[in-house]
Amino acid sequence: MLVMPFEPLLLIPLIFFAALLFSSVGHGGASAYLAAMALVGIVPAEMRPAALLLNISVAAIAVFKFYRAGAFSWRIFLPLGLTAIPAAFIGGTLSLPSQIYKPAIGLVLLLAAWHVFSHARRLDNEMLNKVSAPILLSVGAVLGFLAGLTGIGGGVFLSPLLLFFKWGETKVISGVAAAFILVNSIAGLLGVLLQSPTLPKALPYWLAAAVLGGLIGAEYGSRRFANPSIRKLLALVLLLAGAKMVFSA
Repeated sequence: MLVMPFEPLLLIPLIFFAALLFSSVGHGGASAYLAAMALVGIVPAEMRPAALLLNISVAAIAVFKFYRAGAFSWRIFLPLGLTAIPAAFIGGTLSLPSQIYKPAIGLVLLLAAWHVFSHARRLDNEMLNKVSAPILLSVGAVLGFLAGLTGIGGGVFLSPLLLFFKWGETKVISGVAAAFILVNSIAGLLGVLLQSPTLPKALPYWLAAAVLGGLIGAEYGSRRFANPSIRKLLALVLLLAGAKMVFSA
């Protein structure tokens, strides 16, 4: 009888809480899953496909919950997704030294965390700025490329950008970010599957934990949390993702 090592099972509660936290702001949690897998010694060849599958599961739940709650905008999402998908595929085919892009991206995320937290109490009844389709197409291409390059869904880049320019209400931004992460993660997974990857034996348990955490987090984020609370949670997510990038370089 094959006995599963204990270390991968330690990830079950970590993945549950990561999925709960990230899904509450419309994110999939890939950066947290990758960090947790690295902590217990999962081999790199198994980490990327596992993180993408977990990301897709949680992001899909978040999309459903936020969309059902009316927290979504096709006008914002469609141009973003149109250019993000091919750009994410291209970014996934490239490789840069981690000592170059990880600290730089980590710093950007930490600055974004500070901005989101410092503006957490901004009211959603403030005047929003209407954004044109060409700008969204450009943003989708750039952030999709970064998503493919870094191996995460891209929501940690998109959410603070949309908030900064006031291109949507907080919950709408969370719903759009979830869909953005979902399409980028699917595109990335398709590229990984072409390489016939191996998957961790504990992945079914991780998926169950991620789905449960995603259901709880997305429900509270889409319907129950006040928008200042969502912004504070988003700031925490950005802080964790940024710290992970900086210290894993």
